[in-house]
Amino acid sequence: MRVDSILEFSSNQETKYFALQILEALIKTRWKVLARPQCEGIKKYIVGLIIQTSSSSELLESEKTYLGKLNMILVEILKHEWPNNWSTFISDIVGASKTNESLCQNNMVILRLLSEEVFDFSLGQMTQTKAKHLKDSMCQQFSLIFQLCQYVLENSQNASLVVSTLETLLRFMHWIPLGYIFETNLIQTLVFKFFNVPLFRNVTLKCLAEIAGVLVDEYETQLVELFVSTTDKLKEMLPLETRLKEAYERGSNDEQSFIQNLAIFYTTFLKGHSSLVEKPELIWKLQDAYAYLLMLSEVEEREIFKICLEYWNILVSDLYRESLTTTVVGTLAESTTGEGRSKQYAPILSKLRRIMISRMARPEEVLVVENEHGEVVREFMKDTDSLNLYKSMRETLVYLTHLDYSDTKKIMIEKLQHQVDGREWSWHNLNTLCWAIGSISGAMQEDDERSFLVIVIRDLLGLCEQKRGKDNKAIVASNIMYVVGQYPRFLRAHWRFLKTVITKLFEFMHETHEGVQDMACDTFIKIAQKCRRQLVTVQYGEAVEFIEEILKEIDIIINDLQPQQVHTFYEAVGVIISAQLDSAVEARQIERLFRLPNQIWDGILVQAACNIDLLRDFEVVQQLCNLLKTNHSACKSLGHSYLVQLGRIYLDMLNVYKIMSQNIGQAVATNGEQVTKQPLIRSMRSVKKAILNLLSCWIKRTTDPVFVAENILPPLLDAVADDYQKNLPAAREAEVLSLMATLVNRLEDHILPALPRVLDAVFQSTLEMIDKDLEEFPEHRTNFFTLLQAVNAHCFSALLSLTSDKFKLILDSVIWAIKHTMRQVSETGLNILHTMLVNMSSANSEKRQVFFKTFFMDILQHMFAVITDRSQTGNLTLQSSLLAYMFKIVENDIITVPLSDAPESTTIQGSKANVQYVHQSLSQLLKQVFPHLQETQIRVFIDGLFSFDQDVAAFREHVRDFLVQIREVAGEDLSDLYLEEREAEIAQAQAAKLRRHACVPGILGPHEVDMCD
Repeated sequence: MRVDSILEFSSNQETKYFALQILEALIKTRWKVLARPQCEGIKKYIVGLIIQTSSSSELLESEKTYLGKLNMILVEILKHEWPNNWSTFISDIVGASKTNESLCQNNMVILRLLSEEVFDFSLGQMTQTKAKHLKDSMCQQFSLIFQLCQYVLENSQNASLVVSTLETLLRFMHWIPLGYIFETNLIQTLVFKFFNVPLFRNVTLKCLAEIAGVLVDEYETQLVELFVSTTDKLKEMLPLETRLKEAYERGSNDEQSFIQNLAIFYTTFLKGHSSLVEKPELIWKLQDAYAYLLMLSEVEEREIFKICLEYWNILVSDLYRESLTTTVVGTLAESTTGEGRSKQYAPILSKLRRIMISRMARPEEVLVVENEHGEVVREFMKDTDSLNLYKSMRETLVYLTHLDYSDTKKIMIEKLQHQVDGREWSWHNLNTLCWAIGSISGAMQEDDERSFLVIVIRDLLGLCEQKRGKDNKAIVASNIMYVVGQYPRFLRAHWRFLKTVITKLFEFMHETHEGVQDMACDTFIKIAQKCRRQLVTVQYGEAVEFIEEILKEIDIIINDLQPQQVHTFYEAVGVIISAQLDSAVEARQIERLFRLPNQIWDGILVQAACNIDLLRDFEVVQQLCNLLKTNHSACKSLGHSYLVQLGRIYLDMLNVYKIMSQNIGQAVATNGEQVTKQPLIRSMRSVKKAILNLLSCWIKRTTDPVFVAENILPPLLDAVADDYQKNLPAAREAEVLSLMATLVNRLEDHILPALPRVLDAVFQSTLEMIDKDLEEFPEHRTNFFTLLQAVNAHCFSALLSLTSDKFKLILDSVIWAIKHTMRQVSETGLNILHTMLVNMSSANSEKRQVFFKTFFMDILQHMFAVITDRSQTGNLTLQSSLLAYMFKIVENDIITVPLSDAPESTTIQGSKANVQYVHQSLSQLLKQVFPHLQETQIRVFIDGLFSFDQDVAAFREHVRDFLVQIREVAGEDLSDLYLEEREAEIAQAQAAKLRRHACVPGILGPHEVDMCD
């Protein structure tokens, strides 16, 4: 059944919509192969349907969805027809709009959609040249559209039409010639006619905000008038006495949107034009604007606050930098200095400080929070939006502190006193205040910071003693920990405070309230990282280093901690010990640190030696896993020095690995793969993973790769690599592959003798696991290609020495990776292939030429399969970079062997023969795969690949243009692709490249250089 019959006779909206979708797909992909009479017929039919459906306000509303689809189809037709085959479209639609208000309203929608398609969504939907021509046409013919908009705004009484016209103008604002905005009465019409009308004020304010964002010097007077007239009008609508915070809470959706749009308007204008209104005669208007902006900043709506915050951050950072300039340059006339400007803003900034402090977002370190039910709980999920907000607020408050630290300090101390005396006591108020106090660490002079912190810590400790109830104490405790953790400079300079704080943290580690122990451990590690030298030095009045006291009491300190908290604690102590300068003392302290874990480890192994079944006990296996994770945590901070502990447990650890692997293998062989989901087997696998992760951690940090190659590697391969190869796929750990990648990255050349054994153990066995589909064993896939990437980067000579069969297998796996649906795998594959080609380009000449002769054209073919696959477009930049490199080495004589097997290929010498062969082969390939493309399209595309191969950005956009063309059947008419213009651009790029080459003697071959007779 034909589409027109369905649209004419069907009464079912879904059927009509489906028919329109079919028609839309035809227009998008096959419009150019339709005969002209058919094109004209479809065009007239769609235009007729639109006129019929939009001829009355009733139909306009009732057929809204159907009409929207018709409008979209017309725009798709316009993208093919206008301006070449429908040059009168703009005048036609403007003329028709003056006959009927409902029709005019819909025509505004069509113009809006066309603007969006051309200016906003053209990337990847049409070629660059075509998009440029359409943009130029829109600008050239805009006067007719503007006259229509102006006519409607000045004369129409139809509210819906006016709204539609304003919305259309809004879409035009970012691209129309500026004269239409500033040299007409548009701004006055918007401000004085529509801004104070509730129905129009939101879209009007959006238009004014777009105008406020225009950055030009020649229209400064008009921009000032815009600011003044909008502010004056706003004061009539929304007096400065209005409490915006309360007004927002009780306002309708439309009123709340208005308040948000108001924030956008003022922040947009002041970001670009504040200097225009900082003049004495306009100071009152500016203060009015800031009064509104401060009230907007108090509104309890995060998005509005973020809009305001972005501007406040810009303002205070500018003022801070100006104040630095003033300090360096010296005193100038106050009205022209940063100091004078800062004084002018001082009252505003003081109010802003209070708002920032009272609204401070929660930092990442704070784990004890108040939930929506008013309960104090531990936070389990990180709120990314809150963390980003905190970073912006912190930066803003730091600038505010630099501009006037005494005012910041006064406000904070005053608010803290109100917490202590109970006048403003609440969890929220204390939290925001302490988060603000913590956020300005480093912004004061050290002496000022000292006096400030003494008061803060004294009052918070007093508050902790004063408050009753576990929830109150938990909140105060979390704030104490956060504040002290943010001021390491103070703690480093004041040993008594540092000792008191750490002792208090150890007390909090016994507090069972949710989140307090976590935060105590996290704060301890932060302090350890910044104050470690103080903790391994004997301080005045102390008998020993404080680390000795910690190691002596470690059993008591960690007694109430959960395993994960113990891990954090051990990492923190490792940080402290790593600051020890005496290696003998460091080794002794490491032994003391692991005294308790080693006792438990040794006890388990002694019992297991008598009864091997002990290692099948769930509790014992869990205990082993936690011990290994404790070692891992300490290893992260101790680095190479962890070897003291590793040497003690290494061989036992490998034996545990083998036993766990045997147990898992037997269970899988007996009960099938489903047994791996049982708790005991999962715990055994966790032990294996913990061992592998611990070894990876230490190998990454070791400073002696030769020692690793000679002493660590041989037993490791016996236990781990051989086990991986022999095990069933379901029992193989992906961490083995990441460990091997770590070994290659760290040992580099030192692993070359063992590399064949590594590859034999893991390569084929992993490939068999992942080549059946694209979903199973996702971690193995990722780690497998990470290993290949490491080998390719550090041991390329080993790849070159492989047999041809093994090398082809590796190359095939990389080719498979670049086609993978997992983004991480495909990206890794592209990086490996690019590095491989780069390495091969500088390899031994004979091997290089054999490689390129054998594989170059195959790789090129696979790359085009990838680059034209819609599911792979996310990697277009990486793909383009690799493909550009391939064309570059063809051109630059990196490949000297003829790529063609045909005997006639030897008649043309050097790179020209290969360039010609690649051009011909690629042309044939593209004709075969995309038979709907014309020869001219293919030729221009391939010419561009060679011309743009030294400019990856231009190369990528050239490829993107081609991806647009392959989705459309162009037929004989290629006029709207503007191929002649594109050819000229390609020729210019090629000529520029030759000129650059000509500047370097020898780059161009002797037959490419012009010589005088």
